[in-house]
Amino acid sequence: MSLSIAPQLSAQDASEEAIEKISVTGSRIKSAELSSASPLQILNAVDIDASGIANIQELLLDNPTFGTPAISRTNSNFNTASAGIATVDLRNLNTSRTLVLVDGRRSVAGQPGTSAVDLNTIPAQFIERVEILTGGASSVYGSDAVAGVVNLVLKDSFEGFNFEAQYGESAESDNQQTQLSMTTGGETASGKGNIMFHLGYTDQGAVYSRDRDRSDTDIFSEFIFSGDPSDAFVARSPFFSSFPPQGRFDAGGTRYTFNQNNELQAGFSTNGNGQIGPDGFNRSAFRTIAIPTERYLIASKGDYELHENHSFFFESQYASTSTISELEPFPFASDNIYADGVVPLQFRAQDADGNDVILTNPFVPDDILNNATVNSSGLKELDFFAKRLLDVGNRGATAERDTFRFVTGIEGEVFDEYFYEVYYVYGKTKEAQVSSGLVNVQNFRFALEAVVDELDFDGDGQTSDFVCVDATARSFGCVPINIYGFNSISEDALKYVTAPALLSTAVTQELIGGNITGDLFDLPAGPIGFAAGFEYREETSRSEFDPLQQAGLNGGNAIPATFGEFDVTEGYIEANIPIIENVNIRSAVRASDYSTVGSTTSWNIGLEWEISDTLRFRAIEALSTRAPNINELFSPPSQTFPSGLNDPCAANVTAQCLADPGVAANIAENGSFVLTQADIQGISGFNRGNPNVIEEKGRSTTLGLVWSPTDELDGLGVTVDYFDIDIEDAIVGTGRQFILDQCYSGADVSFCDFITRRPAAIGSNNAGSIEFIDSGVSNSGGLGTEGVDLTVNYRSEIGNGSLTTRLAYTYVIDGFTVPLPGAAENPFVGEIGASEHRGNLNIAYTLQDFSITTGITYIGSADLDDQFLAGFNLDPGSVGVGSETIVDLQANYFLTDQISVYAGVDNLFDNEPPPIISGLPSNSTGTETDAGTYDPIGQRFYVGVRVNL
Repeated sequence: MSLSIAPQLSAQDASEEAIEKISVTGSRIKSAELSSASPLQILNAVDIDASGIANIQELLLDNPTFGTPAISRTNSNFNTASAGIATVDLRNLNTSRTLVLVDGRRSVAGQPGTSAVDLNTIPAQFIERVEILTGGASSVYGSDAVAGVVNLVLKDSFEGFNFEAQYGESAESDNQQTQLSMTTGGETASGKGNIMFHLGYTDQGAVYSRDRDRSDTDIFSEFIFSGDPSDAFVARSPFFSSFPPQGRFDAGGTRYTFNQNNELQAGFSTNGNGQIGPDGFNRSAFRTIAIPTERYLIASKGDYELHENHSFFFESQYASTSTISELEPFPFASDNIYADGVVPLQFRAQDADGNDVILTNPFVPDDILNNATVNSSGLKELDFFAKRLLDVGNRGATAERDTFRFVTGIEGEVFDEYFYEVYYVYGKTKEAQVSSGLVNVQNFRFALEAVVDELDFDGDGQTSDFVCVDATARSFGCVPINIYGFNSISEDALKYVTAPALLSTAVTQELIGGNITGDLFDLPAGPIGFAAGFEYREETSRSEFDPLQQAGLNGGNAIPATFGEFDVTEGYIEANIPIIENVNIRSAVRASDYSTVGSTTSWNIGLEWEISDTLRFRAIEALSTRAPNINELFSPPSQTFPSGLNDPCAANVTAQCLADPGVAANIAENGSFVLTQADIQGISGFNRGNPNVIEEKGRSTTLGLVWSPTDELDGLGVTVDYFDIDIEDAIVGTGRQFILDQCYSGADVSFCDFITRRPAAIGSNNAGSIEFIDSGVSNSGGLGTEGVDLTVNYRSEIGNGSLTTRLAYTYVIDGFTVPLPGAAENPFVGEIGASEHRGNLNIAYTLQDFSITTGITYIGSADLDDQFLAGFNLDPGSVGVGSETIVDLQANYFLTDQISVYAGVDNLFDNEPPPIISGLPSNSTGTETDAGTYDPIGQRFYVGVRVNL
């Protein structure tokens, strides 16, 4: 999509109209002469129309001030919850540090336990403009505004009727998108009020991994160092999974599987033809790049004059969103059921005469049974099995989300030009998710332990039928299951073992607040402006899976329920003081009292100096605070499967590695420490909240120059802003790679307590391979970033038309995390997702009824994570990807004064995203790139029509 960065009107346009526009975000003081000490960028309705977007996130992510989003439609297919929501992240400081407002007020979160607003719930066509304020703003808006504020300003006082329809799809004939919207409004009969109403519908189709050449086959990064770091990681393709749908079975030292004719054979490979035959399974044939998303949006807004100086106002938004994630069938193995992976094949019972009888599982092929291990009780057992549950079906989740938000209040003027506002806001997000492709592990075990009913256990008089051994399980309808071969599981057995996972979440936000602003008295240089106000806010969050999922007994992650709530009372005061002519000082302070962390204070102080009619200097220093969110405080241990980790023992077997019995056993057996695909991709762990975390504090400094020349360069505006944000006591989850490196380098062996290695080989997992790495939330970290923003805007008449050019560019000088107090900084600037250089150039030309807009987005070259490279003894910056430039184009033509048609193409030159394949950090599973940073879909076309009556 094309992106247009509107001028920083506070600084680049000396007109009173521009100054009025920027007074909305960054200050609550109303003043026709107030400008902004903080950098402010504005995207307006024209920019939105010229982009063809379905979701405002798509437009914001082209702005170089934003980092890789935590969640988007293209990077969340493997999420256990909240897949497909849309969030933003200023300065790569995390979504939790970017405050999203709607009309200057908070909005309810779309992700349980967080403050992250789902931009799917905001109708793009109902937005008048988006104001992006970078830098700490907690003193004005409260917690979470550490990196800045994104204020979505809705349209107001609309009269008439607007209808828009758009359809598009990718060059690969997927990603079909349909958009329909209608907006209408007008004044009341008395002329004292205005009401507007919006209806919107958006349907975004799926994009599957199998439909892109780069991702249609399983691939993995293999380290093969040949002296040149740029060739250190080689794409191994195919890299099929060792969990095949026909199953693989270890018996007495022999591995068995079934060929494409469903005939048992010895031997198994993962380098063959994938989904069929005795070879591995191609997971990419089932994965999703872009999650299909369907939305219904309803919004309204209005006001009514109660008295000459007092008005009632309201806003309401309702969004119903449906998303469907889909990925490969579950990789099920005997160690999901039995701790040692050993499966009993025979059972001892007594007949009516008291004689011992050995009963055998009737489904076991003769070759496997004959070769099976005999245990100490004289019964045969299967050493291990692994089976892709293709019979059960694909994994995935269908989620239904409903978000409702209502605002009401009174505003007006009291005394002489003292403006007030009192408001109430209520918001709620609910989600109901049903996940498929999972099984009840306990039922699977009961069904697996089956025999021929020679002794008539079930009392039905038949002795040739198959029954489950466990009597209690039989009483609950247990059905024996056959795991041997393709399509082996019967429908009745499927019904018995299948266990859809259910998730129910609810997030509520309720707040009441008030503000008053005006001029206190005059100084020689002008009036002192002030604003003061209060806010009381309550937030609750609940996220609860069904009991099987909570216990991890459906084959999926063990995710317990999370409940939490907090309230906060806040008061603030803000002042704008003209010191001398053309020099103003601005300051604000906010005091907050949280039910969780107690009292906090935020402040800022800024300077604005109009050096000349064309040059302005601005500076602001701010201390922002962020209280921990509900997940950070109250989340119990929740299972995850991290990727992109490098086991240090694989590259360098230190004394700390050898101290682990499993590692020592692995080396003794193989001659060196050997890891397989299953070892690399079989790492799990638990994330934990921490009720003892305290608020974090972010110190930000911004210095800027604004140049608005006249005469020959009239129409040009240039801003240059330096920013520096440093967060102390940052609330972080300790990185798993950091835990590994600290443990096995000997720097801090206490971190070894978070690591669990397998004591012995189980199935395809080697002894000593990592089974769990746990991580918890703490105030152990620091976080910071430093850089320069440049914006250039130019307007000119050329020929019989007008040209508008806008450039936004960000150079990040530094960006780092500190995992522990006193630890060395871990830089992230220049790494994938956080390029040093990012920019967006927008060029629009209008000639009478025709206009054309071009958006060019540039993402600079980037490197792999330095800690990942260090695990292979590679220098930081030695392996990375090149820069990317994406061009978008849209043309618009007015058929009449009321009707216009348009057509556009995104990713005009069909650029492929850089290959960041499985096994490398920043990979988005199924896309073979970083799908939050780069475009994983490719060239897309759309056409549309707009009607304004």
